[in-house]
Parts: sequence; C-alpha cells; structure tokens
Amino acid sequence: MKDWNPKLWLRILLPTVLVVVWFVIAGLGGPTFGKISEVSTNDQAGFLPASAQSTEVNQWQSKFNDSENIPAIVLFNKQSGEITDAEKTEFEDLTQVFIDAEGVAPTVEGEAPSVLGPIYSEDNKAVEYLVFFDANGEELNVSITDLRTGLADVTPAGFDSYVTGPGGLLADFVAGFAGIDGILLIVALLAVFIILLVVYRALLLPILVLLTSVFALSGSILGIYYLALNDLIKVSGQSQGILSILVIGAATDYALLFVARYREALFEVQNKWTAIGRAFRGSFEPIFASAATVIAALLCLLFSDLNSNKSLGPIAAFGIGFAFLAAITFLPALLAIFGRAAFWPFMPKPGKKKLAPVDANTLPGLEGVRGLWKGIGNLVGKRPRTTWIVTLLLLLAAIAGLPGLKASGIPQTEFLLGDNIESVDGQEVLAEHFDAGDGSPIIIIADEANYAAVITAAEGTQGITKVTVQPDAEAMAAAYTAAIEKAAEEAAAAMAAAGAAGGMTGPPSGAMAGDAAAFELPEIDTIAQVVDGKVLINATLEYQADSSAAEDVVKGMRIDLISVDPSVLVGGETAIALDTNQTAQADLVKIIPLVLAVIFIILMLLLRSIIAPLILIGTVVVSFAATMGLAAIFFNNVFGFPGADASVPLFGFVFLVALGIDYNIFLMTRVREESINMGTRPGILKGLTVTGGVITSAGVVLAATFAALGVIPLLFLVQLAFIVSVGVIIDTVLVRTLLVPALAYDIGPKIWWPSKLGRIQK
Repeated sequence: MKDWNPKLWLRILLPTVLVVVWFVIAGLGGPTFGKISEVSTNDQAGFLPASAQSTEVNQWQSKFNDSENIPAIVLFNKQSGEITDAEKTEFEDLTQVFIDAEGVAPTVEGEAPSVLGPIYSEDNKAVEYLVFFDANGEELNVSITDLRTGLADVTPAGFDSYVTGPGGLLADFVAGFAGIDGILLIVALLAVFIILLVVYRALLLPILVLLTSVFALSGSILGIYYLALNDLIKVSGQSQGILSILVIGAATDYALLFVARYREALFEVQNKWTAIGRAFRGSFEPIFASAATVIAALLCLLFSDLNSNKSLGPIAAFGIGFAFLAAITFLPALLAIFGRAAFWPFMPKPGKKKLAPVDANTLPGLEGVRGLWKGIGNLVGKRPRTTWIVTLLLLLAAIAGLPGLKASGIPQTEFLLGDNIESVDGQEVLAEHFDAGDGSPIIIIADEANYAAVITAAEGTQGITKVTVQPDAEAMAAAYTAAIEKAAEEAAAAMAAAGAAGGMTGPPSGAMAGDAAAFELPEIDTIAQVVDGKVLINATLEYQADSSAAEDVVKGMRIDLISVDPSVLVGGETAIALDTNQTAQADLVKIIPLVLAVIFIILMLLLRSIIAPLILIGTVVVSFAATMGLAAIFFNNVFGFPGADASVPLFGFVFLVALGIDYNIFLMTRVREESINMGTRPGILKGLTVTGGVITSAGVVLAATFAALGVIPLLFLVQLAFIVSVGVIIDTVLVRTLLVPALAYDIGPKIWWPSKLGRIQK
C-alpha cells in the first residue's frame, strides 16, 4: 500500500470536521460531569440479583409499606453521669426540632411517625431518635450535613451528638464519592501530564494527548448519562469513578501508541500526511484489537449475578469504545494540524534519528538500538531461558502470599477510610448503650398461619434481643376505639350502680365517665398486618448490622426458621450484605474462565496462532496471581486493612487481564509484523526494542491514573487502585519486558503454530 497524501482540500476539511465534531461532543458532555450524580445510586440493595432472598424480602417490604424513607439514628451520649429529669425534658422538646428538619419525611396521619424518640438507654447515659428522611443521594447528604450542623446549637451541655445508622452511613458514602468529579480527575490528569512531559520532553504533545482523553471521557459520560436517565443502565459512584480512570488511562495508552508510530514515521519521511498514514496503518490493528479485547472482557460482566458488576460491564465498555474512537480520529486530526510542531522543542526530522553502530556482536534485530533497550534485548537474546525462569520464580514468590488474601467481605463501616467519620464513631457509641443493630433489624417474612411460631423461634436465636411484628394500623385503631367505648360503657354502668346504691339519680357526668374510662382502659395486643397471607417481623440484632457476627445470625435463621415455616424469607441490611458477598464470590468462579476464553479467541484471530495466545494468557494470569499475592501481603501487614470486599478480586482480574493483554497485543502485533520481514527471533528483539519505550510509558501512565483512585476515601477504590497500579507495573516491567519476549525467543518460530510463519526457521 502506497503512502497516503490527500489532496489539499481534504487536508484542510477532514481534520477540521473531526476536531469540530469532537469539540461539540465535549461541549455537550462537559456539563453532564456535574449531573451524572443525579442518575447515580449507591443503594446496595438495588444491585442484588432478583433471585437473592434479601431481594424478595425488599419486594415484600414494599407491599407492607410503600415508603422509601431512609432511617438515620440521632444519638446523644452523656459525657459523665446519668441523664437527669431536667435533661429529659429538653430531649422531649427536641422531637419537634427533628420533625421540622430539612429532608425529614413529613408525618402523615394514620401512618408511622417520621421521628421516633426520645428512647433512653438502660444505663440512662444515652438517648436516641430514629429519624426518617425522604431524600436520597446528594440531597440526603445535604440534609444530614445540615442536621449535624444544627445539632451543635440544640445539644444539651455535657452531651456528644452523632448522626449515624443507615442514613448517616449512606450520607458519608455519598460525601466520599463527592471527589470523583473534581479531585480524582485533577489528580489523574496532572499525573498523566507530568509523565508525558518527562517522556516526550515536549510542551504541546501532552496537551493534545490529554485533550484526547478528556474528550473521550466527555463523550462516554454524555452517553451514559442519557442511558441511565432512561433506566437502561444503573450508575453508581463506584462505577462512575472507575469509568473516569479507565477511559483516561485507555485513551492515553492508545494515543501513546499512535504517537509512537507517528514519531517513528516522521524520522523517515518529510510529509506529515505520509507519516499520519503510516502511523494509522501501523497502529490501527493493535489499538482496535486492544479495545476489542477490553470491551469483550468487560461485557463478560453481563453474566454476573450481581447487578453492580453487570451494570459496570456496559458502562466501562462504552467508555473504552469512546477512548478508541478518540484515539483514531480526534488525535490524528490534531497531529495533522500541528505536524512536527507537536513535538517542539525536540521535533523529529528525517534521517536524524540517533542510531547505535552495528558490529559483529550485534544480535539480529538489535541493529541501531542503543541505551537501556539494547541491554534488555541482549539479555533476552543471549540468555532467554535463564531470563524467563528467573522472572517466573520472582512472580511465583509473590504468588506465595495469595492464600493470605481476605476477600470475603467487610463491615460497611470499614469501607469509609479516615478519622472522625461521624457515622462510624456513632455506631461504636450506639453499641455501648443500645442494641448495636438498632435501626437496621433483620426482616422476616412469614406465613400468617405460622408467624407466631416464627416469632418464638426468632426470640430464641442467639444474637437477637427483640422481636416485633409489623402492626396493622387500621385494625389497631379500631381495636383501641372499641376498647375505649367498652371501658366507657363499663365505667358508666359501674358509676350508675354506685349512684343508685348511694341514692344518686341520673347518669354520671361526662368528665367522671371519661376519667373512669381512662383509668380502666385495658392494654391492646398488637394486631399483625397481613398482606397476601404474609406477616412482616422485625428482629433487632445485638450486634452491629454490618458485622460478621450479624451475618452469622442471618445464616442461622435461614436454616432454623425453615423448620417452622418452609416458605420463610430472611432479609434486611445484614442479609443484603451477606447475599452480595456470596454472589460476588460465585461470580468470580464463573466469570474468570469466560473472560479467559473470550480473550484467547480474540488473540488467536489477531496473531493467527494458538501457541502465542496460550503463552500470553498464561503469563497474564501469573501476573494477576502475583499481584494479588503482593496485595494480600500489603493489605494485611503494611496498611492493616480489615479485609477486602468480595468483588475486589473480580474487578482486579477483569481490569488487569484485559489491560495486561493490551501491552502484550502492542508487543506481539509488532513482533509478528517484524517476524514476517526478518524471522521470528530477530523480530522478537526488534519488536521488543521499538515498542519498549512506548509500552513502558503507557504502563506508567495507566498505573498513575488508577493510583489516583486512592484519593477517594473508600476502601474498595483504594484497594482497586493498589491492585491495578501494582499489577500494571509488574506486567509492564517484568511480564512484557522479560517473561514474554524471553519465553517466545526460547520457543522460537513454533510460537506462530499452526500458521505458515511458524514453519520459517529463523
């Protein structure tokens, strides 16, 4: 194919149109950065599979009470001594203050009140209120923040106040995700800019590459916003943060590969359009294959039973698609406009590339190579077997730490990192004075015929302090009315009899009858609300609702209560966490083989080989295992983390395997290209040295962008940042630089079996 040199009008029109189109996309997508939180949800229950028992319980709950109000616990703890009667009077007055607070659900006649309390602890040293909010997301965060600020003015002297419980925790989670739109992007882009400055020593080029990444992100955010707005996908703060980093990292990687081929061509030809054509032909296939591989791996998450994973798949794949489009359309248009000036002050000129002299000791494929990559090429070419064995042993040493990885789930309060987190501190104080599970009971759905026996069995469960049935408000009201009428009649009859005996004539006065009725009013037993033959039961936990001890109670109840009611369902906040962890662990076993199979097929089509894809798949899996082994060592012994979320290994696997294959695709497509011209072993060394700088730069950029996730104070994102960043460095420095080239060099032409290239003995 001859070099591309379009006509003058096309040279002006094509890049101009492409740049204008992308500026329009960015102009439309930019404002959605601040609006994406409007369509995001951080409700863990919304991401559970429909088959989960806790999901079924949530559906039944909505039948008993269609309110979606979120409970928060307002807690006051006396610093010393017990609460006095005067202080109790102050707390009685606070109830109305909470009812009037911004965001608190309105109290509707005939329904449960929006504020319950004050409720005093048995030791008389703390008081709590259960406050229901009708806001969610950012609105809930604002309402909780306002309430916390207002408590400073109404808290009695000598007391500490906290807003905790489900509402307080959710508000702090929302606050944690607040940095995604601002701090996260600034940190990531700044890191990328500095790295590009160091690598290319050019002032304009880093800006062009960053524009490519930012415009790709703008386009993906725009599309995802409208998909979420129309309920086609679910977006969470977690997936939003991962999307931003993934798109910036991938778009930068693709851009660096294109820039490397463009710069290489500028050293060979004078015409920038010719260089653009060569860069496009040389980079399109590996960029397309890389994007296709990552997209395919991410779409495997659609087979997840956990809806949070299932939703992340298309969201991230959508972003990778925009990263690919920006790298092959917007960036080439910018480079066509600026030409060599993009590399100022060190602009590449034809025939001016510095080459090392060739002598008798130069290995085939290393002609003209100098510096670090010549040394690495010599190591791989002269001692291939020693190189790959030593590298593999280093990776196996890291894998030895893998059994120590604790990824079976952690308490929700452990997700929030940092000191003085009010909801976390409040939960600890709550557990000192009240049942730690207050505000987050276990929810039991039982048959009407068996519910009394279920209550008895639940009361006998260790870890349960109180069991109550959902009352039927209308039936209770009717019962109270009937009781009052009956008591009034009995009191009137008694007073009439007493009057007759004492000579009184006529009925007693209304006041006397009322007083008598009030005095004689009997207690009314709770009447259970029945919906479609089911009764809802609340069981209060002795333990904190997100603790492993609470999950053990749920596990035991699901087994024990079946003997009382075969159709019983056990749900609630604790059950949601339990079902989420169990589903995430099952997803790991199902999705890993699926991802590997999909990537293997793509690599076979790309490299026209079976052996080479097997080598690449195997080395990336070893790289992932080594990364997780190191993660276990650092999480347990350096950072002191309490464990890891059950979905961390799956997310780490998908990103590391997909992105790790990226670099091997960049390497091996170039190796195959060179092998066709000079033979396999020289082609391996040539491909290694010409791609070494750009792939290493891309790896450092990707590691830096994922490391930026560490600025968000949420344990899941911090752990994912560590895993992907360390994994990419391992893959770039050890696997792609030493293990793959040395192993391929040792095997020789057979790596291309069964293609014709595998039969050329060079």
